[in-house]
Amino acid sequence: MAGMPGGMRQGTSASRDSGRPGGAAMFIGVALILSGVLSVLQGVAGIARDALYGVPRSYAYRFDLTTWGWINLVVGVALVVGGVGVLQARSWGRSAGVGLAAVSLVTEFMFIPYYPLWSISVMTLDLVVLWALARLGV
Repeated sequence: MAGMPGGMRQGTSASRDSGRPGGAAMFIGVALILSGVLSVLQGVAGIARDALYGVPRSYAYRFDLTTWGWINLVVGVALVVGGVGVLQARSWGRSAGVGLAAVSLVTEFMFIPYYPLWSISVMTLDLVVLWALARLGV
């Protein structure tokens, strides 16, 4: 970018040298953690109360809601860990963020018949994270 010493993009290498996340890394890390928290809440609700969600009659990925709850809980915890890795500028943070956001996107897509608005909201957040990690290269 013009005006940046050495042609560095704002929020990338300069922030890694100081140990603090730049603007893009901060956004991605917080978005991953938010997606993780939403998935954990979705998982806890599925584990605690099977009657909370609507159950589709015929669906290819139909599992017991407790099973879906555990899947969402595990994916959510992993997303939070990945988000913390991005915020701390860990070497594995970016690749973990891409992989975890992709897994979360697929699991939320399969969960759409149970709770469409929640799933689509988390899917949108996961897509934004994937785009930001691919485009901004944090």
